[in-house]
Amino acid sequence: MSDDQQIDSKPSKVSLDKDDLVKALKTVYDPEIPVDIYELGLIYDVSLKESGNVDVKMTLTAPGCPVAGEMPQWVENALMSLEGVNKVVVEMVFDPPWDMSLMSEEARLTLNMY
Repeated sequence: MSDDQQIDSKPSKVSLDKDDLVKALKTVYDPEIPVDIYELGLIYDVSLKESGNVDVKMTLTAPGCPVAGEMPQWVENALMSLEGVNKVVVEMVFDPPWDMSLMSEEARLTLNMY
């Protein structure tokens, strides 16, 4: 290749939106509850930056949850599986504390808690 030929080294632009992020989050389940973490209301915020970085604020059903150390990694893995996501930062928060009112109607129906 001659010096005057150039290769476009820019990555292709992938179009992601919040729906894509939510779909990925819905693949993560609390192992003790047959409902995904999004419908359980464990995801307080998810935001996608132009850089392809994703920030997540999430909680657990209880601070002493047996998978507290593993679940953030599950969330990160689910989001990193999306083309166009470069980095995921999961912040575990406990304010406000999770309660059943944060569950979606779908989750309440699945768990017979309506």
